[in-house]
Amino acid sequence: MSDILLRLSGLTKAYPGVIANDDISFDIREGEIHALLGENGAGKSTLVKMIYGLVKPDRGEMTLQGKAYAPASPGQAREAGVAMVFQHFSLFDALDVAENVALGMEHPPRRRDLARRIRDVSEAYGLPLDPHRIVGTLSAGERQRVEIIRCLLQKPKLLIMDEPTSVLTPQEVEILFQTLRKLKTEGTAILYISHKLEEIRALCDHATILRLGKMVDTCTPSETTARAMAEMMIGSSFAAPSARRTTPGDVLLRVDNLTMPAPGAFGTPLRGIGFELRAGEVLGLGGVAGNGQDEVLAALSGERLSDTGTIWVKGADLSRQGPVARRAAGLLTAPEERLGHAAAPDMSLTENAVLTAGRRQRLIAKGFIKWSRAERFARDVIDRFDVRTPGPDVAARALSGGNLQKFVIGREVAQAPDILVVNQPTWGVDAAAAAAIRQALLDLAAQGAAILVISQDLDELMEVAQRFGALNEGRLSAVKPVDDLSLEEIGLMMGGAHDMEVAHADP
Repeated sequence: MSDILLRLSGLTKAYPGVIANDDISFDIREGEIHALLGENGAGKSTLVKMIYGLVKPDRGEMTLQGKAYAPASPGQAREAGVAMVFQHFSLFDALDVAENVALGMEHPPRRRDLARRIRDVSEAYGLPLDPHRIVGTLSAGERQRVEIIRCLLQKPKLLIMDEPTSVLTPQEVEILFQTLRKLKTEGTAILYISHKLEEIRALCDHATILRLGKMVDTCTPSETTARAMAEMMIGSSFAAPSARRTTPGDVLLRVDNLTMPAPGAFGTPLRGIGFELRAGEVLGLGGVAGNGQDEVLAALSGERLSDTGTIWVKGADLSRQGPVARRAAGLLTAPEERLGHAAAPDMSLTENAVLTAGRRQRLIAKGFIKWSRAERFARDVIDRFDVRTPGPDVAARALSGGNLQKFVIGREVAQAPDILVVNQPTWGVDAAAAAAIRQALLDLAAQGAAILVISQDLDELMEVAQRFGALNEGRLSAVKPVDDLSLEEIGLMMGGAHDMEVAHADP
């Protein structure tokens, strides 16, 4: 470790009704990979936004290499040597790599020179990119490379990374780690935010833990267990998910040769998807983002219908039936996009409960909403899944992403479905909330439900699923028992290079 690069002293930021950051003070040193940990709502996002110039602190100060640092915009932060790779990419699908990189630079060079610099820098850091590729044709891992190279072209002193491995295969994660370690040896500091605590242990030199807006602890990750770090984050112990092993029962969901065109210019067509899902079973579908996950959920929910292939729900062919018929038959779904797809932003939690549970929970009678019953149902979900909110009358958009995720998953689980399909069930939630959600899915399966979990988190799938299949470019690999697979085999399946024959259910 060398000199202090960035010093935070007493940073405080308050919003109406909440103190997001309360007197935060710590140092980041040159050539250090520093983890910032905390459960949802702990204040991580607000803190990095202040460092990156998106938010102005109410009190406190920052120094960068010993000089006062108070960026009024991301542009000023970048000029000072601070760059950030966000969890959700800010790229234009219709533009090529070089054009996207240029849009993120204050003074981009000529296109020919920029293309050469992209090639040189991407190859030097083990992240090869073709500057002329259209971004809409890139995989999620390649898109992340665009964001990283855009930052590296600015030669940052500090690189902030927010959940950088959430869209990567295990092989891509290792490549990224090699790049970050190379940057570290060159003296670049990295502020690393992730809920994947084993990654933190493998990569980071130091960790700062936030809880409810306050800095509560520090640790050396390599000398601390993942569980101990998780308990520092939440301030208490929690139970790891445990499954009651049961013999799978009857086939409740059967999909055969499901084939659909892409929903748009940059969507993914489905090609001959086939599998069976039995009562009491959890089936995991893995894959890098953009390989058909959203399209599979839309096809199973009935949001999109196909003329090719069949979907059987408890023995009935519902291939041409929409969401209402499928929900009535006991097939419920929870999509990845929380705000706007799974929940209406400006509606209250009670109103959002009615949207999917109205008929199944008898919240509607003769065309009228039973508001008191609907509120009780919403409050039950809030209490059961520890949704941090003042009450069921709060608008969905007012919740943090993790708390809205708990409400969305809880709303479907509480309806006791026969079949539940969830996409990214623990996306962006902390360790304790993720454990609670996974336990709820396992408990539902133990009660006889059939569960399909679509996730980019391999640790999650290995923890909850009995069988695993990988999606790649809209194709599904052969589905195999989890116990028979190594992490390397799973990564190859996700990359489309191992046993990716189209899987069909038996006729």
